[in-house]
Amino acid sequence: MKTGKSAGFPVCLYKELIVLLADFDNKKMKSVSYILFLFLSVCGTTAQNGEEVFTFLRYPSSARVSALGGNHVSVVERDPSLVFHNPALGGAEMDGMVNLNYMNFVSDIHQGSALYTKAWGENGAWGIGANFISYGNFRQTTEEKWTEGEFSVEDMSLSVFYSRNLSERWRGGLALKFLYSSLESYTSFGLAADAGLSYYDSEKEFSAGVVLKHAGAQLKAYYDKQGRLPWDIQMGFSKRLAYAPFRLSLTAMYLNTWDFSYIDHTRPAYEGDTFFQTFVKHFVLGVDFIPSENFWLGLGFNPKTQADMKLQSGSSGLSGFSAGGGVKIKTFDVGVSIARYHPSALSLMLSVSATL
Repeated sequence: MKTGKSAGFPVCLYKELIVLLADFDNKKMKSVSYILFLFLSVCGTTAQNGEEVFTFLRYPSSARVSALGGNHVSVVERDPSLVFHNPALGGAEMDGMVNLNYMNFVSDIHQGSALYTKAWGENGAWGIGANFISYGNFRQTTEEKWTEGEFSVEDMSLSVFYSRNLSERWRGGLALKFLYSSLESYTSFGLAADAGLSYYDSEKEFSAGVVLKHAGAQLKAYYDKQGRLPWDIQMGFSKRLAYAPFRLSLTAMYLNTWDFSYIDHTRPAYEGDTFFQTFVKHFVLGVDFIPSENFWLGLGFNPKTQADMKLQSGSSGLSGFSAGGGVKIKTFDVGVSIARYHPSALSLMLSVSATL
């Protein structure tokens, strides 16, 4: 079982946010104060105990994000599914858009999401979305191994998003998530929130993002022991090359945790990760090829996924690597990605967006 050590919210991030917000006038400060408050309020949650619940929140809900490594908070595109990863990536330019995503995760495990976005004046936008994951059917047996029937396991979330332009280059966003899980006759409920900031310089074609994800609590446990949500802090940037149609992206994740060491009884010689191994597990690399507004190809690498999927033989195959592409056909945007989240299976995701 993995035993991470929480490092808390980085103090340097507080200072950066305060410096950035100091340049805003009072009206803009009022608009962003709620976002800053939500970032600061998580400081007291780092000492929670218990196993993680609602871990499906970590899975990608966008073919583009899946293609670029599975974690991304900085790419600025007219793609509604990006708000699942950073609510500040939504905007009025996505007025009246519908987005559908489906992924065949592993075997009979299926994941999907749906989202609708609408402009709110000239500088704001809101959206409502839902995510689900079905883990398939399981046999229900007695202690004597007599089969009594089958049961299913599902996780779901219903999300409400809101984003607003804070200045010409800055945008803030919030998301509120209502969580539900069903395990045979046991059920669980939870409440979580995301808060993000996005920066975009169109002249330099540079963008950056920071987001606090899944901060909240399990309101009703399956039985009598409450778990903790898989909350995370992520930061990243994307830069398009000046003389080539390529965009490079780097995303830092798990900024609230440093150590990923775990106990592995199949590897007695394992004594934990080195500093370098731990360091690289906090990053995701992505590059996309964008020759026009109607076509893209992406490639990503997630070192942590590769390390987690390493077999006893030491081989991890193509685990951690992902790729995908998309095209725009009239009013439809279609994206496809393929990734290896398990050594023995490929995960295929399909995303479709349309403007009503």
